[in-house]
Amino acid sequence: MSDETEIARLLYRYARAVDTKDWELYRSVFTDDAHIDYSSAGAIVGSRDEVVDWFAANFGVIPWSMHYITNIESEISGDTAAVRAMFYNPMQLPGMAEMSSCGGYYHHELVHTSDGWRSRRLVEENMWFVNQAGAS
Repeated sequence: MSDETEIARLLYRYARAVDTKDWELYRSVFTDDAHIDYSSAGAIVGSRDEVVDWFAANFGVIPWSMHYITNIESEISGDTAAVRAMFYNPMQLPGMAEMSSCGGYYHHELVHTSDGWRSRRLVEENMWFVNQAGAS
C-alpha cells in the first residue's frame, strides 16, 4: 500500500473515531507523545491523553457528527510527513433545532512507526462555523 493511501486511511480512522466517540480508536491515530491543538474551535490544547479525557467528558453531549476529510495533501520525507487536509463537519448540537456545521483544515505532522503512520502533532484550523451554539 502506498504511503498516501496509508495516510488517507489514518485520517479516515480519525474521523470515524471522533464520530463514533471511540476514544481508544482515537488514541491509535496518534503517537503517545502527540500534541493536539483544537484552540481555533474553542476547544482543548494538550497531549493525546488530555484531549481524550476532555472529549470523553465533553463530546458525549453532541448527539451526532459526521466528519468528512478531503483534499489530502502529503509532503512525505522518509519517515515523516506534513499533511494538510480539508474537513467538513455537519453535527447536531445539544439544544439546537437546526443542524450546525463547521469546516477548515487539519494540519498533521506524521511519523512512520512500526505500527504505520501516526500523528505526532495536529492543529485544527477552523475556518467557519454555521449555526454555532451561543452565537448571536
